[in-house]
Amino acid sequence: MKLNLQKPIVFFDLETTGLSISNDRIIEFAFLKIMPDGSELSGCYRINPTIPISAEATAITGITDADVADCKTFKELAPEIFKLFQGSDIAGYNSNNFDIPLLAEELLRVGYDLTAEPHRLVDVQVIYHKKEKRNLSAAYKFYCNKDLEGAHAAENDIKATYEVLKSQLDRYPDLQNDVDFLSKYTTFNNNVDFAGRMIYDQNNRIIFNFGKHKGKLVEDVFRVEPSYYSWLMNGDFPLNTKNVFKQIKDKMAAK
Repeated sequence: MKLNLQKPIVFFDLETTGLSISNDRIIEFAFLKIMPDGSELSGCYRINPTIPISAEATAITGITDADVADCKTFKELAPEIFKLFQGSDIAGYNSNNFDIPLLAEELLRVGYDLTAEPHRLVDVQVIYHKKEKRNLSAAYKFYCNKDLEGAHAAENDIKATYEVLKSQLDRYPDLQNDVDFLSKYTTFNNNVDFAGRMIYDQNNRIIFNFGKHKGKLVEDVFRVEPSYYSWLMNGDFPLNTKNVFKQIKDKMAAK
């Protein structure tokens, strides 16, 4: 089934030095951009992370420090990568929990703010887990009846993810071929920041989604307990999350 698109959608996948959104770096970035007319634009970049690749990451991806030593850094590629997402929706496999927050973190480090609100996010893994509950290789076999060769190579993974989504639309009549529907279906919480530390409540107010103040209005907490804001800004939170905290605090100060 062909995707029903009103604007472009970018499928992307990352391979990284490790699994920490705050501390690890991208070593491979692959994308597949689908236009409303069905035309495609794709690419894959190896990236010098400027920090060592963990042994665990190398075991999974096969990418070593030597493989990326002469590659461009993320800072050099950031303008091109940031431009790729402008005016587009975003899709991936486990992208809401990992790839998007980590990409946003990398971009913020070099001065580019990939905010959540302009983009609708479609996580193909969420559809799969709601329907079947398995990994990408099993999803590819189940939906497309193919073996995923070269799993954990970003370019192979992202092409498989795109094929899985199209097959999911064919298989499940209740899935609407509409990015707005898919974005809402694959989002468990109405996140304010990519990491989901803040969400919108039923009245569209921003509340904490973690810790001792979970469920409380962020503005109320900042007003009653100003030191909590300082603790958050000095804590081990993603830059995107801290940026949203600051925006809320600045908005309060401007009132």
